[in-house]
Amino acid sequence: MSQPASPPSGLGRVVVASMAGTVVEWYEFFLYATASTLVFNKLFFPPDLSELQAIFGAFLTYAVGFVARPLGGIVFGHFGDKYGRKKLLQFSLLLVGAVTFLMGCLPSYERIGVLAPALLVLLRFLQGFAVGGEWGGAVLLVAEHSPNRSRGFWASWPQAAVPVGNILATGVLLLLNWRLTEEQFLSWGWRLGFWLSAVVVLIGYYIRTKVSDAPIFLEVQQEVERVKAVSYGVVEVLRRYPRGVLNAMGLRFAENIMYYLVVTFSITYLKVHLEVDTSNILLYLLVAHGVHFVTIPVVGALSDRLGRRPVYITGAVAAGVWPFMAFPMMDTRDYRVVTAAVVLGLVVHALMYAPQPALMAEMFPTRMRYSGVSLGYQVTAIVAGSAAPAIAVKLLDSYDSWVPIAVYLAGAAVITLISALVMRETRGLDLKTLDEADREALARAGVG
Repeated sequence: MSQPASPPSGLGRVVVASMAGTVVEWYEFFLYATASTLVFNKLFFPPDLSELQAIFGAFLTYAVGFVARPLGGIVFGHFGDKYGRKKLLQFSLLLVGAVTFLMGCLPSYERIGVLAPALLVLLRFLQGFAVGGEWGGAVLLVAEHSPNRSRGFWASWPQAAVPVGNILATGVLLLLNWRLTEEQFLSWGWRLGFWLSAVVVLIGYYIRTKVSDAPIFLEVQQEVERVKAVSYGVVEVLRRYPRGVLNAMGLRFAENIMYYLVVTFSITYLKVHLEVDTSNILLYLLVAHGVHFVTIPVVGALSDRLGRRPVYITGAVAAGVWPFMAFPMMDTRDYRVVTAAVVLGLVVHALMYAPQPALMAEMFPTRMRYSGVSLGYQVTAIVAGSAAPAIAVKLLDSYDSWVPIAVYLAGAAVITLISALVMRETRGLDLKTLDEADREALARAGVG
């Protein structure tokens, strides 16, 4: 594979700034995901529930964050298209950090009864709202600075920050699990991971102050100011680019479901269904997240060389096959085989996840790109990733078998495969051509 082109001046700093905030926000988001199985089901729900019922309740609170993400994407997308990517990214980072710190302060169900899960739901909603605005701004900050022929590679780095955040979350919980007794961990130890967010937020915020928005955005922003009739935001993007939004949703569907089955539901399956030790599960995930981090930029570069469509099609097909291999591998309880199953899942996921920033940025003109990518990416999470762990737990509880869960993911993969087959190939596209085509369409409509 040929090496990606050398980065233009300042692009490396933009990549680091985008990754720094994304690491922080997803550290906090996935800390919640892991704690849903290990902690929240025990501390924030009535003690008379069965273990799977309590986990199901914890996953429903987990889903609330996904419901809030599209709202965050719409709000942050609207103002991000108006005022710039950088300002909104700084605000989202501070918001998610404050909320996660407060989660570590919550009293348990034993102390305040139903207020405990109620407050957890409220904070989870605010966390999801902030994360919903993060993704679009972070990837666009890089994509709009990137060279046309290597956009897939450079724009994939904010995606690679997600497993880094997950590595931090898993590593912190693993360290606490090793150093503390189970009673200490459940009593106060788990809170330390949430309180540590304050430190990493300040680091990420500082790094993000050192970058600026891309020249292409600043040019279009000035044009929108001159021509007040030119609009932006969610209504405008749905009116003028509905195909792009729908295509982005379809591409996102199986990828989002698969990810949360691999990194969230697998913890439940291994711990509750197979009775694997918690430390071992966290070690399996730690290895898998490390491989995921390395794989994402490699796949991003591959999408620059081979095209977005063939890489994504391969990922969608593999996603439909993976569960029928992975669950029997987990059933062996052999640590090498279980690790291989989880690693394979995240490698398959990377085939869909890595090209997303570039191909979604290449779907929309600059004046509404933040709104377009946020809408396509975040709305899907309501019916995909948000519900996936809870659906999988319910299927496991009802059928005591992994087969219905595998069929569930395979069905989602069919939807994504269709979307990948009908998508336009955009490798190497100059983003300015999208803006020119948009201006021509506006002129034909008598706008501007």
